[in-house]
Amino acid sequence: MRRAFRDGIKRRSFLRVGAASVFGLGVNFSDICQLQAFADNPRNDLSLIYVFLRGGLSTIDTFDMKPDAPSDIRGPFDSISASLPGLEICEHLPRTAQQVDKFSIIRSFTHPNSNHGQADHYMLTGRLPGAGFNGGLTPNNQHPSFGSTIANQLGPRGPISPYLCLPTMHPSAGASYLGANAAPFVINADPNSPGFSVPDLVAPVSFKVSRLEARQKLLKRVDRFQQSAEVEANVNAQTVNVFRQKAVDLMSSFTAKQAFDIHKEPSKLRDQYGRSTLGQSCLMARRLVEAGVRCVTIDHSNWDTHYDNFNLLKEHLLPDFDAAIPTLFADLQDRGLLKQTLVIVTGEFGRTPRINKDAGRDHWGPCFSVLLGGGGIQGGRVLGQSDKWAERPADSPYGPEDLAATLFNQMGINPQEEFKTAEGRPVAIVNGGRVIRDLL
Repeated sequence: MRRAFRDGIKRRSFLRVGAASVFGLGVNFSDICQLQAFADNPRNDLSLIYVFLRGGLSTIDTFDMKPDAPSDIRGPFDSISASLPGLEICEHLPRTAQQVDKFSIIRSFTHPNSNHGQADHYMLTGRLPGAGFNGGLTPNNQHPSFGSTIANQLGPRGPISPYLCLPTMHPSAGASYLGANAAPFVINADPNSPGFSVPDLVAPVSFKVSRLEARQKLLKRVDRFQQSAEVEANVNAQTVNVFRQKAVDLMSSFTAKQAFDIHKEPSKLRDQYGRSTLGQSCLMARRLVEAGVRCVTIDHSNWDTHYDNFNLLKEHLLPDFDAAIPTLFADLQDRGLLKQTLVIVTGEFGRTPRINKDAGRDHWGPCFSVLLGGGGIQGGRVLGQSDKWAERPADSPYGPEDLAATLFNQMGINPQEEFKTAEGRPVAIVNGGRVIRDLL
C-alpha cells in the first residue's frame, strides 16, 4: 500500500487508507500521519540548495548565543538584534541579521554522533551509518544522499543533471545503491577562481556537435555486440554508458553552457555574494536552480575550529558566511525563486559549549542549530530551545530523520516510498522521521 502513494494521494484516498488501518491491512498510525502530511502537500516543483558547512559551524557563537553563561562557555562575541523583535544573533553576522524574515532557525537539533564521517553521512542522508562504516573516506556511502534521492524520484527537468555538487563532492553525497542515474554531476572547480570553468563541459573547439551526434550513432551500433553478454558482466559498462550520455547531453546543451557561465553575472552582484568559494558557490547554485536543477549540494570547508575558534570565525569564516547566505536568500526572493527553492544551511554538528585549552571548540552532536528557508518554509521563526549552556535541547528535539521527512515532503516526495537495495531489501526513503509542521 505504501508504494501506491508514490505520486501523492487525494483526501478521499487518505480516508481509504484510514479505513484500511481499521481493518488491519498493515497501515499503522505513524504511516497515516506521514501520508496525511504528504496529502497536504501534493507534488510540486521545488528545488533544494543544501549548504553543508563541513567541519561543524559553532552555532553557540552564531545563532544560539548564551550571553549569561560563564566566560569559558559564552566566548568573547556579543549579540546584536535581528530585524525581528526579540531575536538576537552574533555581532559578526550583521547582514544575516537583516534577512532573518526569510529563514527559520531550529535551535534544538540533535543527534548522537560527534564523529565527522558518521555525522556527515547522517546529515547528508538522514540515516545513521551502520557498523563497518569507514568514517566517510569512501564515495560508496551506505545510503543515498538527499540529492540522489531527489534525482531518483523526480528525474531531470532538462539537459542538466537533476543533482549537482560543488565545488567538489562530499564522500557521503553520492547515490549509493541507487546507481549511476541518481549520481551527482560534480563541478570539481572553484567558482571563485578567475578562470573558472566546468572541466570537460566544453568539447574541443574543432569538434562540432554534428560530429558528436554521428559518433553517438556509430557507438550505438557497436554496443549491439555487448547485448549478448551476461548482464552481470555488463554492469560496469552500463554505468559508463549512463555517464557518457550525461556528458554528451551537457556538451551539446546551450542551456547548460549558459547556466555554468558565472562570468555573465554582474560584478556588483558577485561582490555582494562575496568573492569567496562559499559566496560564488551560492551564486552558482542560484544559477543552477534557475536553469532547472532540482538539487545543488554545496560542500564548504573548513569549519572544524578546534583551535583559535574565535579568530577564525571573526576574520575568515563569518565574513564569507555573512556575504553569501543573506545574499542568496535576498537574490532568490528578488528573482521570484524563493517560494520554489528550499534552502538548508547546516554542518554535521555544532561545537562544544565549553571552550577548550586551545581557544577552540570541539565536536558536539547533542545540540546545535539548523537554518531552513524558502520552499514553503515560514521565515522568521525560532523552533525549539537549547538548555542554559546549549548542551542539550531544552524542548522539542529534532533530528536528521525529521529534516529528511520535511525536505522530502516539501519536494513532493512520499517519505513512505521504498527503495530496493542491491540485495533486494526494501528501505523506506525516510527512516521514521516526522515532518516539522511548525516550520510550514
